[in-house]
Amino acid sequence: MSILVHSFEQPDRFVAGTVGQPGQRTFFLQAKEGPRITSVALEKQQVLILAERVDELLDEALRQSGGDAAIPAVAPVGLGDKAPLEQPIVEEFRVGTITLSWDSESGRVVIELFPVSDEEVVVSAETDENVEDADEVEGADEVEVSLEVEVAADEVLVVKLDPGYARAFVLRAQRVVSAGRAPCPFCGGPLDPEGHLCPRANGFRRIAD
Repeated sequence: MSILVHSFEQPDRFVAGTVGQPGQRTFFLQAKEGPRITSVALEKQQVLILAERVDELLDEALRQSGGDAAIPAVAPVGLGDKAPLEQPIVEEFRVGTITLSWDSESGRVVIELFPVSDEEVVVSAETDENVEDADEVEGADEVEVSLEVEVAADEVLVVKLDPGYARAFVLRAQRVVSAGRAPCPFCGGPLDPEGHLCPRANGFRRIAD
């Protein structure tokens, strides 16, 4: 079976973004290179885990190089992307499995996103140390964020990021995730604009400010 590959070797943009109001947001990853745009939907937790793993991968690659690799410790000034997602947003697929690796030859982060056939998902993360170049970035060359469902591997989005841009991707992704509903100051649960039933208020509805 042939696989449709959406490949972005030198993307102009690769960002996380959302559509919808807090509490009802749909999360997307969007890659753009020239006139080509590919958008995939995924869960909030997947965005958060991917951002964490990219940061860890870069930290480990920098450590293994003894500080010699051209990997910034934080997102460089000027690479921040605050623009909204490109419109119109056409969802290619919903993400099931994400693989993350460090290409030591090109010095770039490689992200592969595969579709899922079942939208009821459970997110888990594991590290595979049995990969090529494991001696260069031990334990961080391949980090898989997988869903415990059957993956339809007939399509894949492959994005390669320079380290500086990868740091900027992490920063934006974390901001996107944290920009949702404010937490209740009493129970910590998310507050809807119309409020929520707070277990620490004996069932009374607390209203968001």
